[in-house]
Amino acid sequence: MALVIVLSAFNGIETMISSLYSEFDTDLTIRIEKGKSFNQNRIELDKIKELKEVANVSRVVEEVVILKRDKKWVDAKMIGVEPSYLQMTKMHEHIVDGSAKISENGDFRGVIGASVLDKLEGYIPKQIGQETIICYVPKRDAKIRLGKSPFETENVILSGSINYNREVNSQFIILPIELTKQLMNYDDQISAIYVDAKPGIENSDLKEKVEKIVGKEFVVKTSYEKNELIFQTSQSERIIVLIILLFIFVLAAFTLVASLTMLFVEKLENLKTMISFGTPRKYLFRIFFLEGLLISGKGIFFGLALGYLVCYLQLRFSLITMPNSNGEPFPISFSFGDGLMIFGLVSSLAILFSYLPVKYLIRSNVPK
Repeated sequence: MALVIVLSAFNGIETMISSLYSEFDTDLTIRIEKGKSFNQNRIELDKIKELKEVANVSRVVEEVVILKRDKKWVDAKMIGVEPSYLQMTKMHEHIVDGSAKISENGDFRGVIGASVLDKLEGYIPKQIGQETIICYVPKRDAKIRLGKSPFETENVILSGSINYNREVNSQFIILPIELTKQLMNYDDQISAIYVDAKPGIENSDLKEKVEKIVGKEFVVKTSYEKNELIFQTSQSERIIVLIILLFIFVLAAFTLVASLTMLFVEKLENLKTMISFGTPRKYLFRIFFLEGLLISGKGIFFGLALGYLVCYLQLRFSLITMPNSNGEPFPISFSFGDGLMIFGLVSSLAILFSYLPVKYLIRSNVPK
């Protein structure tokens, strides 16, 4: 029961992490191997778009900037994208206030992380639907002189604030690529290309095809590879907890050994009577071994049933909520593979802890 609940909880956490990070990080990201930016004409973008596995593509310009509102200042990561990026990241599903758009009636708009906007003490009221901040972008190859600003400045109208995960919420501002190119004084220079795969397509398979198009000068990473540490940490925690619970089960299995030993001692006189009638040792061994399997099997059956029942109740009625989440239920995700693994591991231990004690008791107390 404990194994089912814990592993289902870890599955839910992994699914939640995957949705939080993979939705903002597109399926593939293409960057230059050496350098910060590159000429977009060095990549045959049309060939990538023509791949049947590709759903959307967006050119990207990135830079660290400073944002200001009234007397509040924060640093942020500016991302200049094409409109297709909003669909790729399902941004409309993550809007806190306002709307997900980077242009309106030909005018530039921006979308900002909710925590960044909070630090600026800004707010996007429903009646107005926008907020204005000042964006300071460092000038390229600028010589710092007395009385001259090293920044390009732009008044940015924010159309919405977003909530993905802590990193995105506290760092990012999304702007149209045309505006970011203008502020960065870029012509055909870009920082990266984001690629979104069609549903059902394996990112690793698409990665191989894209790598052949872009060549060795560029690095192609999947969303998993970009957040590899996060996913590996989750997997490691899952394995460690599984080992700890199995160790606890091994300790608990000694109650099975004790039960079989007490039963053997209690029935020892009956065994001697059976032996006197010519009952073979193999038959006596089979009796107690099957008794151990019945005890274990009952525990396995009821444990799995209760474990999945608790998980179902959590899914259905949200019995436990996550802290500081405004009542968001703790994530649970069933896995048929986990059920088979638990059944296999626990059954193997049950067989082992039934076989060895009975074998020893029969050998030590029953004459040949």
